[in-house]
Amino acid sequence: MTRRELWQRFSAHLDLVLLAGIGLLMLASLVTLYSAGEASWSRVFSQLGNIAVAFTLMWLVANMQLHYLMRAAVPIYVLGMLLLIGVALFGDISHGARRWLNIGVATIQPSELMKIAVPLMMAWYFDKYEASLSMKNFAIAALLLLLPVALIARQPDLGTAILIGASGFYVLFLAGLSWRVMLGMAITAAASAPFLWSMLHDYQRHRILMLLDPTKDALGKGYHTIQGMIAVGSGGVLGKGYLNGTQTHLDFLPERTTDFIFAVYSEEFGLIGNLVLLTLYLFVIARGFVITANAPTYFTRLLAGSITLTFFTYAFVNMGMVSGILPVVGVPLPLVSYGGTSMLTLLLGFGMLMSIHTHQKLMKT
Repeated sequence: MTRRELWQRFSAHLDLVLLAGIGLLMLASLVTLYSAGEASWSRVFSQLGNIAVAFTLMWLVANMQLHYLMRAAVPIYVLGMLLLIGVALFGDISHGARRWLNIGVATIQPSELMKIAVPLMMAWYFDKYEASLSMKNFAIAALLLLLPVALIARQPDLGTAILIGASGFYVLFLAGLSWRVMLGMAITAAASAPFLWSMLHDYQRHRILMLLDPTKDALGKGYHTIQGMIAVGSGGVLGKGYLNGTQTHLDFLPERTTDFIFAVYSEEFGLIGNLVLLTLYLFVIARGFVITANAPTYFTRLLAGSITLTFFTYAFVNMGMVSGILPVVGVPLPLVSYGGTSMLTLLLGFGMLMSIHTHQKLMKT
């Protein structure tokens, strides 16, 4: 077998257009991590390991027939819910939060699984009742969403709860939820704001208050927000140059390899660099929408649309919190921030997009 034939077999179910956008974002990650890690290769090699594992998972899922995705929806969702209940009852407490579960051979964070399990389950449910959708179906789907979101918010893990809530809402929206119902939900949420405020933890209230005026506690709760805004603004149009970011290399910028890596990138590459990065994100999102528009079935359209819009939410929330227009909620910059768990989750979703794009029409079972 020739090299060309090997490549054709290997890439048969990979969407090379989408893969190009993902690869360029990963390259930006490696370049920025080298600077954020004080010109050390340790984080870069560790991230390369994360990418290798995540890419393998993406390739396996991309080669999976679509009917297997449908069959996996309910078992994955049920497993995720059982693990979340296990976290609530027996989870390990770290830094005041109960998010991890020791299963003997490893310690896992079940909420990450739900980022994929929730839209997969909801898309399966709507596909099952596609011919006779009613408000009852939307109510049941909303319950499928609210149960894991409530368990995750209780841990507490507001950032993950927001992402999962967004992924489920996108399925509801794409399934045809009435604008009147969405308006009613928005009015209800606004009216219940005082009650929701009382349910927040103290640190969550502080994060919202610091968004309004971070200078009230510049060396405490508002420190992250202030340093992020300084780093983003000080980059100017052209940036300070690679490896020359003062906020980064003088240790003013916190969490610079994870949640605040966008501030490192902005300081060194400036507005021009940010426009390039935004273009790459828009390219990946646009390709996701093309796959969604051409998806062969109701199930695949809902799933592909939710994955694409959730990816957009990742990027928007992270850039917003680093720039000071959203509260700090601990959401990484997708495909750029250091971390294996988020990389695995994102490439699992992209593997599903590629499977939807490259496989034949899903057969009803």
